[in-house]
Amino acid sequence: MHIRKLTSLVLLFLLTASMPARPTSAIPRKSPEFAISGPSGKTTMLSGFKGKVVALEFLFVRSTHCARVAMTLNRLNGELGPRGFQAVGIAFDAPDPSKTGGQLLPAMVENLKLTYPVGYANREAVDSYLGRTGKEILAIPQIVVIDRNGMIRAVTGDHTDPSLEDENSLRTLVDGLLKEGQPAQTGKSRP
Repeated sequence: MHIRKLTSLVLLFLLTASMPARPTSAIPRKSPEFAISGPSGKTTMLSGFKGKVVALEFLFVRSTHCARVAMTLNRLNGELGPRGFQAVGIAFDAPDPSKTGGQLLPAMVENLKLTYPVGYANREAVDSYLGRTGKEILAIPQIVVIDRNGMIRAVTGDHTDPSLEDENSLRTLVDGLLKEGQPAQTGKSRP
């Protein structure tokens, strides 16, 4: 009986040790750099938004669910943008996001009257940024919220925060991050 337990423990250890490690999804964590291609051919780097609270929406152009979230981000961008919030949309429709993004994004932006940057990236870059493996099921849209210091503070997806698709919940989160990152008051106060 003792040998059977020992054998079971050794087998369990070997199985655990041989399993591939999953990318860490601990939050907060530093946001990696990310390149966003615009329909005009211009590339914008995510680091260009440093100092702002950023909400990235990884979306499919033809998804009505993604369009609904984009309109929510548009409202929040109009309301909270003057305080330092920046929404960014990133299309990555298969099979060729440069064609989909280059041809369909301008129509989507115009139709939804989006006032924030919307570009595209290939699926491999999106998977790498999100820490996804090819076997994981991808739910769209994927939302990532980054604070003023470049730290990922919330994400949607497996085992993360689904409330990011709710306008009031997202507004509350962003408002808190905007307050958290306010510059300290400088100068002497007068009596």
